[in-house]
Amino acid sequence: MVPAGPVRPDGTLLAVHAHPDDESLATGALLATWAATAPVTLVTCTRGERGEVIDTPSHPTGLARLEGDGPALAAHRERELAAALEALGVRDHLFLDRCGYEIDRSERVQSGDLIPTADGGGQERYEDSGMVWVRPGIAGPAPDSGPTAFVRVPLDDAAARLAGVVRARRPAVVATYEAGGGYGHPDHVRAHQVTVRALELAADPAAAVVGTPWAVPERWEVVEPVAAVRAARRALGDDAAVRRLVAAHGLALADPDGALPPVAVPQQELERSGRVTVDVAPVLDQVLAALAAHATQVQHAGRTNGADRHVLARYALSNGVLAPLLATASLRRVPVAGTTPVGSAR
Repeated sequence: MVPAGPVRPDGTLLAVHAHPDDESLATGALLATWAATAPVTLVTCTRGERGEVIDTPSHPTGLARLEGDGPALAAHRERELAAALEALGVRDHLFLDRCGYEIDRSERVQSGDLIPTADGGGQERYEDSGMVWVRPGIAGPAPDSGPTAFVRVPLDDAAARLAGVVRARRPAVVATYEAGGGYGHPDHVRAHQVTVRALELAADPAAAVVGTPWAVPERWEVVEPVAAVRAARRALGDDAAVRRLVAAHGLALADPDGALPPVAVPQQELERSGRVTVDVAPVLDQVLAALAAHATQVQHAGRTNGADRHVLARYALSNGVLAPLLATASLRRVPVAGTTPVGSAR
């Protein structure tokens, strides 16, 4: 087990995210910190085909035409993702629907032989399921997700592909969202479910998954302490420069005392489970560069004036609500249940 406290990169980190930009928003500091000294693999489940495109007078991208054009937006977001990963120092990336795997009980493929296939093994692409904002900072399911939406992919189909990646890359730790998907996006919730099931399959010698079984002892879930989130929201509202930015560009500030998304958990709960922390300041420039790379999805990302040492930067998504980037990123350690430790992940 990894000790609680500051992150100590050792072995391979596997991060699982739903769309391009999630890796930078949710785990940018973790990826940049780990990639500086140890291997990182990122698996992205979809290409964000149904994402909203920010193209406003205060954040002009000239790309509004891409919204609603799934293939064109997917291609563009792949390029944004590549630029973001370059900024973070992540060199190993796979789209989940293009992770080739074979079922062969008689001759197991050795670790490292998993190869992302060009055609996805003949499978349809996993596509963005879409979402709607149901209240500030909280997303819900779109009413019109299509037949190729990620949420409609059978759980074990997607999980078997990810399990093949786990067996091939043999990570020490797997990081993804908590069960609520961070802020409720249905693809985030599904990515959590797929990750949980994939770790079970990867460790199970009887599972029809390519490669030698590999047990990951724990997964890390992206969370934030409730008190820290409320204090950070309050600090943004107290920052004169931030208030000028909000007024000049028609943005909004989240209510410090309002409802919080699932990513926010009580401090006591986080400490009981074992909290892993990441110091964001040393990699802040990399994280901001990665956020800037996702220009269709993220706007007004930049440093704050330093008046509050717990808030280093701010950014907004398509909803125009300015969010704080905390000085300390947090992850909750969750033991992987129901696995037989057939290999050591450390």
